[in-house]
Amino acid sequence: MAARKTKKKTVKKKTAAAKVDKTTEELKGVALDSIHEAASDVLKVSKKGKLPSMTMPQRNLANVTYDKKTGYFELAGNLKTRTLDVNSVKTFAQTLRLMSLAQDMVSDEDFATKREAYYVSKNWGDAKFNEQRESDTVLDDIEGMFSLKGITREILRFVPEEHGGSVVGALTVIDRDPETGDPIRSDCASMGSGAYTVPSSVDHLGFETSAEFVIVIETGGMFQRLNHHRYWRTANCILVEMGGVPTRATRRFVRRLSEELRLPVYAFVDCDPYGICNIYRTLKVGSGAAAHVNAKFCVPKATFMGVTPQDILEFGLEDATHPLQPVDVKRAKDALKNDPFFKAHPKWKAAIKQMLKMGVRAEQQAFAKWGLNFVIEEYLPKKLKETKKFLP
Repeated sequence: MAARKTKKKTVKKKTAAAKVDKTTEELKGVALDSIHEAASDVLKVSKKGKLPSMTMPQRNLANVTYDKKTGYFELAGNLKTRTLDVNSVKTFAQTLRLMSLAQDMVSDEDFATKREAYYVSKNWGDAKFNEQRESDTVLDDIEGMFSLKGITREILRFVPEEHGGSVVGALTVIDRDPETGDPIRSDCASMGSGAYTVPSSVDHLGFETSAEFVIVIETGGMFQRLNHHRYWRTANCILVEMGGVPTRATRRFVRRLSEELRLPVYAFVDCDPYGICNIYRTLKVGSGAAAHVNAKFCVPKATFMGVTPQDILEFGLEDATHPLQPVDVKRAKDALKNDPFFKAHPKWKAAIKQMLKMGVRAEQQAFAKWGLNFVIEEYLPKKLKETKKFLP
């Protein structure tokens, strides 16, 4: 009987092809044209004996707007201009050198990690970066300059060092062989004790699934527990490990599952200001620093399954909590005062105020108080019966 049911679900799988709003070659062309245009403008102005400049968006929380209908942080429009002068000459040169590196990589279909980009600069003489934080900032500025044309740093062939998160469950990912172009199918329900790893770029992937929803999980430990006990099979879902603040690739991956496969996305995160105000907020609406690309790298339809301050009371976890530290209190109060997302949702303001009043935080693993698998046998089933009550 079980085998027949599986076959029926396979026939009714939802599918999503690779994104085709712009082909890889089109984006490659846009990237090269954008780099050439920016560099040409600098050259033209310089030849006229004037000081060239480059304009880019300010990347901070003060320069974003949030509308519930849009669903993510958007740039408010404030710009900054970098003009070549005695104080900016080094940064100006570094910006042009990184653009040149991007041009070479896009043309040659090569790539560089952000760490490698930092080390490449060691051959730039006085223009070299002293630390990676500097090269990351300049790279973000370049991405901001070209973002209005749909260009991201992934298109410019800069990739992160870290992997994009782990995935298990009722999902088949269809990639392609980089040499032959032949399809490569990865069944996320057949990974043994392991999991599928999200690549740094995900728009070329295709999907097939019979799952009913997606759970994105903050901690590796909880992800491992749910995977070990095959919770994804019991609940017919997809599990995605975020491992803290989710990477851009993870957010884009989950965004595609949400929109193209029309799957609900539920976030299972620790009950603390960092989990709520950084990890979940970034997943759902993006960040101020990345407002220029939030339209692609967030999941507006995600909702917060838990852990909530109210869960601490309802599930008797009071003696399995930890006191809020000063940094926690500061982060929570700052979210209430300055974060457009939380300010727009009364339910979230009430939840954060409740956490501050209780003065404690709780981890996902706190449910182990009632047994190692209490979260599987009791917590998740109860919560999933009340999805309409989830925090926005």
